[in-house]
Amino acid sequence: MRRHRHAKIVATVGPASSAPDQLHALFLAGVDTFRLNFSHGVQEDHAKVHAAIRVLEREVGRPIGILQDLQGPKIRIGTLQGGRLDLVAGETIRFVLEGSEGDKQAIPLHHPEIFAAVVPGQELLIDDGRVRVRVVGPERAAFTAEVVTGGPILNRKGVNLPGTLLDLSPLTEKDRADLAFGLELGVDWVALSFVQKPSDLIEARGLIGDRAGIMSKIEKPQALERIDDIIRLSDAVMVARGDLGVEIPHEDVPGRQKELIRACRLAVKPVIVATQMLDSMVNAPAPTRAEASDVATAIYDGADAVMLSAESATGKYPVEAVSMMDRIIRSVESHKLYHSIVAASEPGEEETPPHAVATATADLAEAVHAAAIVTYTSSGTTAARVARKRPGASILALTPSLATSRRLCLLWGAHSVHTDDVDSYEEMTAKACHHAQDEGFAKLNDIIVVTAGIPFHAAGNTNNIRLMQV
Repeated sequence: MRRHRHAKIVATVGPASSAPDQLHALFLAGVDTFRLNFSHGVQEDHAKVHAAIRVLEREVGRPIGILQDLQGPKIRIGTLQGGRLDLVAGETIRFVLEGSEGDKQAIPLHHPEIFAAVVPGQELLIDDGRVRVRVVGPERAAFTAEVVTGGPILNRKGVNLPGTLLDLSPLTEKDRADLAFGLELGVDWVALSFVQKPSDLIEARGLIGDRAGIMSKIEKPQALERIDDIIRLSDAVMVARGDLGVEIPHEDVPGRQKELIRACRLAVKPVIVATQMLDSMVNAPAPTRAEASDVATAIYDGADAVMLSAESATGKYPVEAVSMMDRIIRSVESHKLYHSIVAASEPGEEETPPHAVATATADLAEAVHAAAIVTYTSSGTTAARVARKRPGASILALTPSLATSRRLCLLWGAHSVHTDDVDSYEEMTAKACHHAQDEGFAKLNDIIVVTAGIPFHAAGNTNNIRLMQV
């Protein structure tokens, strides 16, 4: 069951999409990986969705990825008197570490790391920047602030501190419990929210090991300062434009998106573009033209995947949103300028034999107009190296690892197949021809390009190319 596009679609599961028949409809519409957002719902509900996806996977006979997105240390104000305060520009308010049911002189903010970090002149953004305040006078367990941009604030609204490195682990106690639960279920990816520094990844790797791929969500300016190290320590990256767009100027977000996609391609790591891609489809059956262009831009930039959040989790038209995203991707990838634009943004490459072989594989496939590129991969690295070139031919990734086949559901151009490993060169070529035909990528007498690492069973050793006729 092949997709007629290269970029992948990630869809968030929620009340609008958690029923088995809805999951099935979303998969048929184009979902490659389902996201379980642990900021909402309870573990029992996520377990039911996970089980339903695995049943669906068996029914359709195709690997399906599951991404566990941890909540992370989201900073929020506490509860307020009457559930709401209306702040007016110019007035002075006060935040306190302890207390509840606060008024304007005792707004609860139960995050000691905030009080340790704030200095006079520091700005706090509340509710995605709709309300802005500036710190006037820090105290030991409180601080006063002047309202710069007024407006209503409600219980539990988020707080951002642009440009401030907070002494926070990306894994709260809740996250650690959710992580242990997700790993027990067998999720394929774990997304870490609010990553700030490379050591955040080292801490997570110690807990996760190789049981799931680690995805860093880039939503803090501090992460951008150490982005190369963060990408190197991650297995994938998400450009989480929601909080990132609050803490850096809106006009800087598109450029940062392009930089991150390019850096991930250079590092051979999958990259997802997320947040508000088709936001109007939460309530409408069609997106705005600007939203369609936003999705298209991510594809022209070379992103591996694009993601739906509220559109598929709580929206009125989840299947239509996935179908629309699928249509936009296919339209972009068939446009006459697509390949030249993607090629123009290709980063430099590492001068190593495996990268050189992968590059030669992609170039050879282009030169002979191959029906498909067949990669043998145990960890997914060989397929990722070929995908980095964004070739015109689809990548048929054959792997003996079920976990790898599911993780490849995020990789650009990869159609993963879970199959037995090979032990000889003859078996390698025969199986490549068989799967290329069986999966609908090639027919008799078509040309395919096969790449693998020899000796077999050795991960990461891409060193062989074979051009052959089916």
